[in-house]
Amino acid sequence: MRMLVTRAEPDAADTAARLEALGIAAIRAPLLERATLHTSLPDGHGFAALALTSSNALRALDERGVLARYHELPVFAVGDRTAQAARDFGFGQVTTSGGTLGHLVEEIVGAKLAGPVFYPTARHQSGDLAQELAPFGIMVVAAKVYEMRAASQFPADVAGALKKGAIDAALLYSRRTSEVFAELARSLSAAERARLGLLCLSEQVAAPLIAARFARIALADYPSEEAMMTLALSFARGQNRP
Repeated sequence: MRMLVTRAEPDAADTAARLEALGIAAIRAPLLERATLHTSLPDGHGFAALALTSSNALRALDERGVLARYHELPVFAVGDRTAQAARDFGFGQVTTSGGTLGHLVEEIVGAKLAGPVFYPTARHQSGDLAQELAPFGIMVVAAKVYEMRAASQFPADVAGALKKGAIDAALLYSRRTSEVFAELARSLSAAERARLGLLCLSEQVAAPLIAARFARIALADYPSEEAMMTLALSFARGQNRP
C-alpha cells in the first residue's frame, strides 16, 4: 500500500511518519510551498484576540521575528494541530475549535470579545473570517503574511507511479491543494483516475476533485489529522481484503 502525501512541508513529513507507523508506505510530494510575505503588520495593542486557521501563519510571523508582539493575546485556533503549534510557539492561552471555519466563528462569538481580532492569514483564502464575524459585530483585522505557491508539475517519479497505478491513494488536506492536484492530474486517463483513491479532510477539500470527475473520493469523519489516519488505515484494509 502506497499513499501520496500532498501537503506542504513540514506537515508532509509529520503525516508521512504517521502513515509509516501504520504500515503504509508514504510518498511525499508537496503540491504547495509556503513563502513568507513582508506586508505591514500591526502591533498587538488594542486587539482582543488572535485568530488562526493555519500554523503556517505562525511560521511566517516567526520568520519575520515579530511573533513575540502577539504573545499576550488569547489565541483561537481552527483545530488541534494549529492550537498545539500556537502553544509550541509560546502562546499561553489557546482555545481550539472543531476544525472548520464555522467552528472557529462559533468559538470567537461565544467568547464575547471586547475588541477586534487580529487574523494573520494566507494570500489565497478558502473562507472569509471577517465576513463570517461581521454579522456579530466583531471586527477582524486581517494581514496576509504568507502565500502557498503551487507546484507546476508532479515530480517525475510520482507522475510515473500515478500512470502505472503504483500509488493507491492520495491524502488531501486543503481545497487549494485539491485544486492543484486536479489540474496536475488532467493527463491521467479515465481508468487511472478510477483506480486512485482520494482521501479528503472535508467536503470543501473534495469539491474540486468531484468537479474534476474523480470517482474514488472518501471523507474523514472529522477535520483532523487523527481522522485522516483512521481514513487511511480503513482504505488500506479495504484494499487488502480478498
